[in-house]
Amino acid sequence: MTVVEDLINRNRSGEPVGLPCFCTANEHVLRAILAYAKTTGLPTVIEATCNQVNQEGGYTGMTAADFMAWLRGMAEEAGVPMDQLILGGDHLGPNPWRSEPVDVAMQKARELVKSYVQAGFRKIHLDASMACGGEPNPSFAQIAERAADLCAVAEAHAPNPADLIYIIGTEVPIPGGETEEPAALDVTSVDRLYDTIETHRAAFEARGLQEAWGRIVSVVTQPGVDFGHTSIYPFVPEKAKPLSDAILSQPGLTFEAHSTDYQPTSALASLVRSHFFFLKVGPELTFRFREAVVALAQIESQLQIAEPSRMTQVLTERMSDEPRHWKDYYSGSEADVARLQMFSYSDRIRYYWTDPAVAAALSKLTANLGAHPLPQTLVSQAFMGLEFGEIPTTPGALIEGHILRCVARYFEAAGLPASTG
Repeated sequence: MTVVEDLINRNRSGEPVGLPCFCTANEHVLRAILAYAKTTGLPTVIEATCNQVNQEGGYTGMTAADFMAWLRGMAEEAGVPMDQLILGGDHLGPNPWRSEPVDVAMQKARELVKSYVQAGFRKIHLDASMACGGEPNPSFAQIAERAADLCAVAEAHAPNPADLIYIIGTEVPIPGGETEEPAALDVTSVDRLYDTIETHRAAFEARGLQEAWGRIVSVVTQPGVDFGHTSIYPFVPEKAKPLSDAILSQPGLTFEAHSTDYQPTSALASLVRSHFFFLKVGPELTFRFREAVVALAQIESQLQIAEPSRMTQVLTERMSDEPRHWKDYYSGSEADVARLQMFSYSDRIRYYWTDPAVAAALSKLTANLGAHPLPQTLVSQAFMGLEFGEIPTTPGALIEGHILRCVARYFEAAGLPASTG
């Protein structure tokens, strides 16, 4: 029995355990996650999305094989064995090519899935829910048939198909996040849950994928959680109770919750108790990273630095010069948009950290502040809440520690505190 199977069995039996899924391609964030994995020994899920990483490079410029090699190198440096990590592919399907005719988009989706499993990704979210090339929104049956099509590709090309686990379902925001503030959230109905499961079961059986069906471990549903640019929609367990009760009638299955970022830790724990076994988090990780970088820039401004990094100015300049990552998301007055660019739960700023000018400014910032131990009084002001006697005085330690505020609380909510590793 694998560690995931064991934890799922325990969750379904009523034990409040789950697994966080860290969805990010930010190097600083990944190194912090790996440092935590090294310290705790806990199983750690790291995921890439179809938009981040695909055969055309995605917005990171990486293929699945590139991402895997990059992560393997960082894991080796951190002293984390690869068998402690579970690599996942999120929203694998035609989404990056949804403007193209469905036949073309699905062929590219097949290549996407093939590239992920060949690279060694084991947790595969099959998502063929989007309309392609101007077609009407696909039916439950069409979505399931396309998901089964992609599953057949995964089974045919994985080095060891028995190592794969699958996630189905898609009642979540599109990859990349909401373009507008959600007006209201509806919890997935029990009928829609059953329709999702039964249409997928029939589609898998029609393709002779019964063995793969036994490795479906979770269904993505909407438990009533999400976030917008400035709002958070908290989990209300009572509203999701019919849904959480219903999954126990489906042998071996749990839920995967997307867009759980910024939920109170108590709400994350309630999700796990309600059988939302996988807790996906992405923007919260880079939100914490951005907070740390801005805090370091504030420290730099208080020191007599001959050549300051201009960190925040460079960020705002590059976002203004290259608005494609935020212009379809943020609106309002000039002041409103400027504030959202830097301080938004949607965290569209995360797409700019690899911009050459931004990366150079960040390197200069850390070099400027890393030359000598930082004054603890300045650090305490910029990073409020640090314990006296435990105040880091290097930029790397401060960035890592701030990111770990997110990482640690997700493991705590999942019933896997650091002491259990």
